[in-house]
Amino acid sequence: MATLLDDAPAGLVGLLGAAPAGATVAAIEPVARDHKMALADLAAGEAVVKYGVPIGRATRPIARGAWVHLHNLASALDERSSSLDVHTGAPTDTAAAYV
Repeated sequence: MATLLDDAPAGLVGLLGAAPAGATVAAIEPVARDHKMALADLAAGEAVVKYGVPIGRATRPIARGAWVHLHNLASALDERSSSLDVHTGAPTDTAAAYV
């Protein structure tokens, strides 16, 4: 798993850190800064690891270069993660109460 330091359009993205100098991965879709991108194919149910720590499980197959977020990841840290809006993070499993 890689965390993006800048917005990335679909296409080649350079890797830093433990990757060999000049290493790249092909982003198959745009990925926003601070979001995660898969560096290897992940099967449904497979652990998603960020900074060496398992943070959740893939809820469906995730291809190398894909955006990894609420639409394909169930958080091990927040049991409600699958009910949050993928773009805003707002809960979708409760109705807003207006008084």
